[in-house]
Amino acid sequence: MNAALVDAYLRRLGAERPARPTVDVLRGLQLRHLRTVPFENLSIHLGEEIVLEEERLLDKMVGAHRGGFCYELNGAFGALLAALGFDVTLLAGRVYGEEGRLGIPYDHLALRVRTVDGGDWLADVGFGAFSHFPLAFGERGEQAEPGGTFRIVEAAPDAAGARGPASAVDSADVDVLRDGRPQYRLEARPRVLGDFVAGAWWHSTSPASHFTRSLVCSRLAEGGGRVTLSGRTLTTTGADGTREVRDLTSDEEVLAVYRDRFGIALASAPTVRDFGGSG
Repeated sequence: MNAALVDAYLRRLGAERPARPTVDVLRGLQLRHLRTVPFENLSIHLGEEIVLEEERLLDKMVGAHRGGFCYELNGAFGALLAALGFDVTLLAGRVYGEEGRLGIPYDHLALRVRTVDGGDWLADVGFGAFSHFPLAFGERGEQAEPGGTFRIVEAAPDAAGARGPASAVDSADVDVLRDGRPQYRLEARPRVLGDFVAGAWWHSTSPASHFTRSLVCSRLAEGGGRVTLSGRTLTTTGADGTREVRDLTSDEEVLAVYRDRFGIALASAPTVRDFGGSG
């Protein structure tokens, strides 16, 4: 990333260029990213190609003022952090689904970030409703913050392979829990963006992927709540858990919400594409 692109990315986040890559800076950047750059899967239904290359991701996030899903959001955020002097490692994860089963390999991309003032941190701006701030990677106790109570624990083989074969569990793998429920399992091995191409392809083309079944655009709101547009349903959730749900009745309303609540300008209201089958 050149200096002009770094500055443009920071302007989108409403942040100034930091003097040093400290944990306080990382905390501030993650929170701003969650509030500013939405988690969205619009490209899948608009027929736009998803390319996991740094230049293309930055064109989308910064140039086109869009969001994305985990590979795109954490891929771009990791590039920004590296350009600011943070030590960034891409990690592959598998997301826990129904009945505690793990998803496909390269199901999720998260970031392990080292700061100059010590410590490794799990930074994730691509998992939807998750931690507002980076989690201490080496901490094994509870980490309470506005997004919930989190724990990072050593992963263990499961009896009868309920969450995948025991042979696939490395002693350095960790599970990330939110409010006592496992969210995803992370491998310790460093990865590069190209490693996630197959996972991104599966999630953007398979009828079994939840991303091909529905439209979603969501971001963290000021004050700790959340605003989410699922198809034509707008849900505003307060920090206290209260919810306001409104069905949008026209394309004009849908386009106005994308523009005014998420900063995304679209020529026409997106609809869910038919990828065939129901999973």
